[in-house]
Amino acid sequence: MDEKINKVKESVFWIELEKIKPNPFQPRREFDEATLKELAESIREYGVLQPIVVTRKEVVSPDVVSGSVLAVEYELLAGERRLRAAKMAGIHHIPSVIREETTDKAKLEIALIENLQREDLNPIDRALAFKKLVDEFGMLQREVAGRVGKSREVVANTLRLLTLPEDMRQGVAVGAITEGHTRPLLMLAGHPEDQKNLYTKIVADKLSVRDAELAARNIAKDRARAALDPETRMLQEKLENALGTRVNISRNGPKGKISIEFFSEEELKSISERIVPPAAMMA
Repeated sequence: MDEKINKVKESVFWIELEKIKPNPFQPRREFDEATLKELAESIREYGVLQPIVVTRKEVVSPDVVSGSVLAVEYELLAGERRLRAAKMAGIHHIPSVIREETTDKAKLEIALIENLQREDLNPIDRALAFKKLVDEFGMLQREVAGRVGKSREVVANTLRLLTLPEDMRQGVAVGAITEGHTRPLLMLAGHPEDQKNLYTKIVADKLSVRDAELAARNIAKDRARAALDPETRMLQEKLENALGTRVNISRNGPKGKISIEFFSEEELKSISERIVPPAAMMA
């Protein structure tokens, strides 16, 4: 009996496009016009090969004769690109699987998961969808992670994208920079001028993620250096001259930490020999 019910639920129906309303919780904000046209051409030639998913609603509509009439309409759950391309292709009916009416949270989850599985949701839209699940539906980050098949760290890092200034968020959304480039930008949170300058340099010079991270670390170190008192700064410069590499001193009252950079095994060996001469190491 249950198998029969499930088969009915998963049956494919041909529904008029004009009766299908968009999913109000669709996480995608941007749809590439060129790829939509390509999909529309494919639909004209081969039809819609994968059904969309909708939920069915009965609504009361005004009627001239009886005053009102019960009508049926549908709300899209998954398949936004196929629906848009079908309209563009000029077809009138689309194959659809009808699901039982569902909650707003489930509508968002279904649309979000479909886009995540297709990997065509840009990082900012994904972050906004995660935020909606957290803020409007009271889900914890670990619950969101479980729903979408990601780790809690991935969800947390994705949500951090929304702390970037609007122009940088837009840059991520349109692909001017990658999600990886946001890590060095977020390292400079709290220093908007430095953050803006690095963003401009990433875009203009087409910096790799690694180069952008190196630039962000150098900016942070230069800031820390500038914050040192004159005597400590002088000591830092002396150490750099003696060791032939960048040295960073951070202080917390009378205590602190000295960091020495090296970029190869050979350089590490050279630095260690300057600190402790080979003869002293053999003694």
